[in-house]
Amino acid sequence: MSKRDYYDVLGLDRSAKKEEIKKAYRKLALKYHPDKNKGDKGAEEKFKEASEAYHVLSDDKRKMNYDQFGHSAFQEGGSQGGFGNFDFSSSFSDLFEDVFGDFGDFGFNSARTKRRSNRGSDLRYDVSIDLNDAYSGTEKKINYTTYKKCKTCTGSGAKPGSKPSACSYCGGQGKVRSSQGFFTIQQTCPQCSGEGEKITNPCGSCNGEGKTQSNESVSVKIPKGVDDGTRIRLSGKGEAGSKGGGNGDLYLFISIEPHSIFKRSEENLFYELPISITEAALGTTVEVPSIDGGKTKIKIPSGTQSGKQLRLRGKGMPILRRNISGDLYIRIITEVPTSLSKRQKELLAEFKSLEDMKSNPLMKNFFERAKKFWKN
Repeated sequence: MSKRDYYDVLGLDRSAKKEEIKKAYRKLALKYHPDKNKGDKGAEEKFKEASEAYHVLSDDKRKMNYDQFGHSAFQEGGSQGGFGNFDFSSSFSDLFEDVFGDFGDFGFNSARTKRRSNRGSDLRYDVSIDLNDAYSGTEKKINYTTYKKCKTCTGSGAKPGSKPSACSYCGGQGKVRSSQGFFTIQQTCPQCSGEGEKITNPCGSCNGEGKTQSNESVSVKIPKGVDDGTRIRLSGKGEAGSKGGGNGDLYLFISIEPHSIFKRSEENLFYELPISITEAALGTTVEVPSIDGGKTKIKIPSGTQSGKQLRLRGKGMPILRRNISGDLYIRIITEVPTSLSKRQKELLAEFKSLEDMKSNPLMKNFFERAKKFWKN
């Protein structure tokens, strides 16, 4: 029976790029893998056929020869040698590592195993500061519990004077292979958990872990301009790795406490300034607070409407790692008196009798539109 064209096997045309070839093979390998089709000889043959096609088309030199000479390039006496000498058991592991290595376990035994990293764990510490500290920057002392390299064995986990020995089960490789049908499965060594070595004389101080619990303290400078959720990384301040592995990192997550006056949105600050109806009508000058603790005089023009927003440039929060600041926005709220004296009521009644729609353009405009609405 003649072999099918490799491009037809993968469902591709001859202009297909490497990523397209890999994607097509990945799809077929997932569909026809023997572990997902146990006892199905047809699926096994299709899986083998797709793998053979990918083996050729994924390599530039083999692909060039195939494009020029077809299957004859790989027959006995051909320029690339025959597939009769192709070792599927050893080569499928390489194919899987190339195609599935960055996708983890797909429900069947992955041919790619990786020696476990000995790097220590990262740690998280939540730091709460107020808005004033976020404005000016501050320094905080952090106390936390972590694991440090064992001083007795200097992190090796072995008793001083002794050394870890190579794992006899995997020969120090950290992984073992087992044959299943026509291909080989590679797995983490069950005896040493991928370490490749075993400690026969563990350190008495750390019980062979290479690290011990420790209470640590570190002073951290928190820069001005930090916001809720800002993350500060302290390299190497996390847990020590096992068997002499490197330290993890310590991450500080900043949260900003609510302020009694200011509300923040990124680099800008906001607050509402209440004024009386007479101040809104006649105009006034008032002193308002700024986040730096100072006061700023602002002029409120006569006839200022409730909801009017004033902007003070550069009076907001500093922008992280930049020498500029946001703005302060002040929203004017006209407060109506909740109680009036008899004299105040008399004066307001007199004022009302003198009112003219010309001085209240919003009211005039609204009621003109309302009349048209009722009329129609």
